[in-house]
Parts: sequence; structure tokens; C-alpha cells
Amino acid sequence: MVVLVRQIKRDGLLSRQRRRQPGQILALLAIGFLLAGCGLPSTPAPPPAPTPEEEFLILAIGDSLTEGLGVRNEETYPAQLEAALRADGYAVRVVNAGVSGETSSGTLQRIDWLLQQRPDIVILAIGGNDGLRAIDPALTEQNIAALVERIQKSDAVVVLPGMEMVRNLGSEFADDFRTIYPRVAEQTGAIFMPFFLEGVAGDRRLNQPDFIHPTGAGYRVVVENLLPYVEQALQQLQAR
Repeated sequence: MVVLVRQIKRDGLLSRQRRRQPGQILALLAIGFLLAGCGLPSTPAPPPAPTPEEEFLILAIGDSLTEGLGVRNEETYPAQLEAALRADGYAVRVVNAGVSGETSSGTLQRIDWLLQQRPDIVILAIGGNDGLRAIDPALTEQNIAALVERIQKSDAVVVLPGMEMVRNLGSEFADDFRTIYPRVAEQTGAIFMPFFLEGVAGDRRLNQPDFIHPTGAGYRVVVENLLPYVEQALQQLQAR
């Protein structure tokens, strides 16, 4: 437990437990969630160099699940996604713009800076820390909708993975939070992925000892699930 607390205090983090998991796992996750919300965002690195014109630039925006806390750079989901897409013959570069402890409000403050990179696709995996900090889901939805609209105005295609909260935070809150993502996707036309951690959350084999951050193998599952939605975005770009 001491190791768990030390790890979680390093960073505000998103995770959730699926509704059908055993209560013992839900309780363990809830402890981690409540501690995770205390982390402060780290300072983002400067924007990377521009992508060559023949490549599509994919910008992965999010919190520590995007940044890849606890795994090597090559094991993060953006790095693995780039490798998978290139293996499938796509000329792409995936930029990791994850910031540990990030909230939707923090992302909204830096989105114009991020969009200076002129991404072709943006994967917007944000909002989990909002839930952990019990921020009103209405405000989180407002921020995420504003982010999607701002990104779309830059002419980038948005992939919006869904996030969820465990029932320990309250059934009403969890239900309200869950509906944010499909509703924003429907209103904006963003490509919707139902749950970012599908097949990973709750599986001890795919998570680090803190039982919150995925391992490299866990991120491999994330990428496998995410690939069809990113390929859909690429097809939209190629059809223009």
C-alpha cells in the first residue's frame, strides 16, 4: 500500500473500472483514483519539429495515460500507435502531447499552442482527472466540446476516446460522466471510441503495480483497440 500511495502521489491520473468487475477490485481502484486526483500537471515540452509534407501528423493529447507514466518512451501508446500504423503502410508521425495531471480546463488553455503543429488528426483522451476531482460533468462536457470544435476549426480530424468513472464515486456522477463523450461525438461528428481502456482496466496482467497505469503490454491492447478509429480518421483525410 505504501508503494501504491507513493506512486499515485506523483501524478493525477485517469483510470476506471468496468461496471461488471468484482467489488474488491472496484474498492482498490477507488482508493487509487482519489489519491491520483491530487497530482499537478507537469510542464509540457516545446512543440516538436514540423512533420514532412508527405506524412500525416497525429497529435495525441491527454493526461498521464497518454504521456505514459511508468513505461519507456517506446512503450507509450503514441509510440506503439506510430509503429503499428507504419507497419500497416501509413506514412505518419504520432506526437505525444500527454501531460500528467492534465484536466480538460488545462487542455483548453494550451490547445492553441498545441495546434501550432498543424496536426492532421488529434486523439483527444482527456477528462479523467476532471472526474477524479469531482468537477461538475457539465463543465467537463463544455470544455471537451469546446476542444473538439477548436480542433475541427483547424481542419484536423478528431478521435474522441470515451472515459469512465468507477461507481464508488457515486452512480449518478458515473452515469453523468459516461454520457459526456458519446454526446459530444454525436454533436460534433468526432470519431468516437467507446472506452479508451477497454480490455485493460481491471486486468492485473496489463497494469503496473499501482493497478492504475497500464504496462507496455497494456498499451499494446489500447493501440489494438484504437487502430480502427485512427484508420477511419486517415481514410477521411485521404478522401478529401
